[in-house]
Amino acid sequence: MDAATSARLAAAVGRDVAGARSLGGQHGVAHYRLELADGTVAFAKVRNPLDHGNGAAGFAAEAAGLRWLAAAEAVPVPSVFGCDADCLITEWVDADAPRPDAASQFGRDLAVLHLAGSTQFGAPWPGVIAGLELPNDPGDTWPEWYWTNRVLPYTRLARDAGTLTKADVAQIESARARSLELAGPAEPPSRIHGDCWSGNVLWSGGRGWLIDPAAHGGHRETDLAMLALFGTPYLDRIMGAYQEVAPLADGWRNRVPLHQLHPLLVHVCLFGESYRDAALHAARLVLAA
Repeated sequence: MDAATSARLAAAVGRDVAGARSLGGQHGVAHYRLELADGTVAFAKVRNPLDHGNGAAGFAAEAAGLRWLAAAEAVPVPSVFGCDADCLITEWVDADAPRPDAASQFGRDLAVLHLAGSTQFGAPWPGVIAGLELPNDPGDTWPEWYWTNRVLPYTRLARDAGTLTKADVAQIESARARSLELAGPAEPPSRIHGDCWSGNVLWSGGRGWLIDPAAHGGHRETDLAMLALFGTPYLDRIMGAYQEVAPLADGWRNRVPLHQLHPLLVHVCLFGESYRDAALHAARLVLAA
């Protein structure tokens, strides 16, 4: 790490940086394991100063989301040590291998987090997911809010990039009316992670920790559908423990493709046609449900 970056981090965290090890990075952001002068170990995300994307907004959104999730005192999340336009510095969490008992505890913790609730669908801060803008406009009813703030923006972004055809867009938009019927019984807004795929669950000390949130008031089934999307270890244990604390409404399995449509469209925007078929398949399952 160069002296300028070290100085930027020290200013943000309010402590000198004694050492740093590069951990690579993603979405135009570098990752580091820091050793602070007082002996604290921390994790840092650093924006390239030449980057003019959503890095700064993303740090602010992530910090706000971590603090909001932590306030529920449910699922453990890393503490925020410092945040500014250039970087985000959080508590370092040593990772373990996932275990069945930890998965069960995570399911219970996640249910408590969701039950902590939110005053509205959306969030009072501008959202970012994987470097893309994430609309967080407030709403009172989930199906319309989800379609307006989660499905349509990424459908249009992928269309404008030429990844989705007009026919693809029409198929996704045709699922809108069905989604309003499929959404299930109305529920109050839950306090959700918002990007709860397996890579954002860090196993440590017999608990599942949540990292890299796109936190907002949403539908709790969204987090659960994300866990299923890319293969979370011991998902059956997570779901069983979750249901003991906060049983899901009947028909939740039929709604999984609806909740997965948004993250699949985000992947279409990020990675192109390799996720196009999966997103269209989810739309077809919504229509057929």
